[in-house]
Amino acid sequence: MAPVDNRSIVSVIIPTFNRGRLLKEAVDSVLAQDYPDFELLVVDDGSVDDSAEILHAYGQRLNLIQQQNRGVSAARNAGIAAASGRYIAFLDSDDLWLPQKLTRQVQFFNRYPDALICQTEEIWMRNGRRVNPGFRHRKLSGMIFEPSLHLCLVSPSAVMIRRSLFDEVGLFDENLPACEDYDLWLRVSCRYPVYLIPAPLIIKRGGHPDQLSQTPGLDKYRIQSLVKILESGLLSRKMATAAVKVLKEKCAIYAGGCLQRGRKKDARDYKRLADRFGKHPFAAAES
Repeated sequence: MAPVDNRSIVSVIIPTFNRGRLLKEAVDSVLAQDYPDFELLVVDDGSVDDSAEILHAYGQRLNLIQQQNRGVSAARNAGIAAASGRYIAFLDSDDLWLPQKLTRQVQFFNRYPDALICQTEEIWMRNGRRVNPGFRHRKLSGMIFEPSLHLCLVSPSAVMIRRSLFDEVGLFDENLPACEDYDLWLRVSCRYPVYLIPAPLIIKRGGHPDQLSQTPGLDKYRIQSLVKILESGLLSRKMATAAVKVLKEKCAIYAGGCLQRGRKKDARDYKRLADRFGKHPFAAAES
């Protein structure tokens, strides 16, 4: 695995925390790629299980970065900082890639040199059984900002990104313990198309208790992301109107949950937040 230069190399970043039981399969699925020019960086975010022992066994076949536990955003950002490739691809340590994943995406970028980000379709597995995603999870291609407001339509394990895009949109927000990908994809998709390769080239495994997507109260972090993007000044009037509508919906739902749990002050705060944005048309000039 010794590429000539970084014009075609892909930097593959796997963040991991206490996923020793799944980690080897994820790493092996990268090493089995039929695209030769990649480097593999695994960021161990302070694991206390057998992850380090598993990773050291790979020797020079991967670059191991070890840090104190700071969360998945910090782990991905550390990988980006250490990466040397022109393209960045992420793999969550509970997911798997099929062997042609990198090849198909590099071919896509070679064919469409103006594209900055693409993702593939995926196979969903839950507790070892294949499941079909619901219609609302259907992936789209192109300018997907407005459909992405309701829920995350981009999978970190499925994307490949030109490294230069991070210089414009920034990295993962390390202040968000969850929904950090939703936050980044909003910053990307309000500016650029997110393209879809309609072949299922990743296996997305779910059902285990330590998934961030199982964290209760995720809308709290989506609301933070919506506030950020509305205050960024990046949105067209149409985008801002759609974002305010979703923000108000999410605030109402979250405030209702707070009331049910006796958190009256929190409920009032989220109602005020919705009212504040509802009264102000946060929109930049029409795009």
